[in-house]
Amino acid sequence: MRTEWQIARRLYYSSAAHRTARPAVRVALAGITIGVTVMLITVCVVIGFKQTVTEKVAGFGAHIQITSFDNNNTYEYQPIFAPDSLLTMLGGLPHVESVNTFSTKPGMLKTNDDFQGIVLKGLPADSSQQAACAWDFFGANLVDGTLPKVPNEILLSQANARMLGLSVGETVLCYFVGDALKVRKFSIAGIYSSSFADYDKLFVLCPLPTVIQLNGWDSTQVSGIELRLDNLRHLDETYDEVYFSVANRLDEEGSAYYPQSVIQMHPAVFYWLDLLDMNVWVIIVLMLAVSGFNIVSGLIILILDAIPLIGILKALGANNRFIQRIFIHEATILIGKGMLWGNILGLTLAALQYYLHLIPLDAATYYVSYVPISFPWLGLLLLNILILGVSMLTLLAPTSIATRISPAKVMHFE
Repeated sequence: MRTEWQIARRLYYSSAAHRTARPAVRVALAGITIGVTVMLITVCVVIGFKQTVTEKVAGFGAHIQITSFDNNNTYEYQPIFAPDSLLTMLGGLPHVESVNTFSTKPGMLKTNDDFQGIVLKGLPADSSQQAACAWDFFGANLVDGTLPKVPNEILLSQANARMLGLSVGETVLCYFVGDALKVRKFSIAGIYSSSFADYDKLFVLCPLPTVIQLNGWDSTQVSGIELRLDNLRHLDETYDEVYFSVANRLDEEGSAYYPQSVIQMHPAVFYWLDLLDMNVWVIIVLMLAVSGFNIVSGLIILILDAIPLIGILKALGANNRFIQRIFIHEATILIGKGMLWGNILGLTLAALQYYLHLIPLDAATYYVSYVPISFPWLGLLLLNILILGVSMLTLLAPTSIATRISPAKVMHFE
């Protein structure tokens, strides 16, 4: 072990050394610990929030959606043909987890006391793996009953069920306006709640054949095709592959396919999520500044407290680099302890929130009922490296103070 490191350890851990500087060291240690804790929790919360909201948006419309190029901005889609060859080709693309067709029909739920405008969305009713993936999101957010299995059953949101005074097993009339008014009576098979109020109030789910029949389409015609990916990180590259595969392709009726990513379909939501990244960087910069100030102030106090030792070491022939390395090693111990306790405290608090949901949120405002947590381990590792690197850079200025101390003046003072 190098001599500088041995001296640094003696200085930091000795009960006699730095006796007057101990309070300042504890404050610096607490500042580093709190800074690291805040930065870790911030990253975990923001990443968790972005992932949760993205999953909810994608749950209602998948990661990539292919519809007719002739569509307007309503849910009254122009039909497209989705042959098995096209679905098989799309399903074989890298990172595509599942492919399914869907159809929609705007309508209005009506009870004796109230009414609500909705969009009836049909998803595959068979028992294939592709159909199961299409229903996974709603199955995970099911609060009562079961998923609809037969044409006259629907899955209603908890928000609409409360507003209309409906429950599982009851029936409700739904009116559809088109060339002719159509009325259907549906039985409520289940109730779901995604805490995404705007979409919960809008979408009512049912088996795909129901919507195809209401639209008066052939069994091979649908509103569109949905693709779900195994990881959102591959969205851009997969979207490009889908675009170049179908953009210049026409269906049997000459309609052009129009692919859109979840970001293109919901730009306002993702623009809002991107703003969170700026908040993260602001918090990280502020916490790094606070931690750096604590490190510098603590180290200066340690150096001033050790002036007699510095004078003696210089008198014995120690050069400036030797003195500087002693205090860099001593500060490294301080930083290491602060980062260790900060990681333990930050990850513990994040784990408590992850498993116990201790901090609630207003779902109507934030789209989630509690503060979501995610653990991006690579990101957390890089954050620790960033904290360590910045902290070590802050040591250069204060440790240079020790090199300017004259042994003659110290001896004269002593």
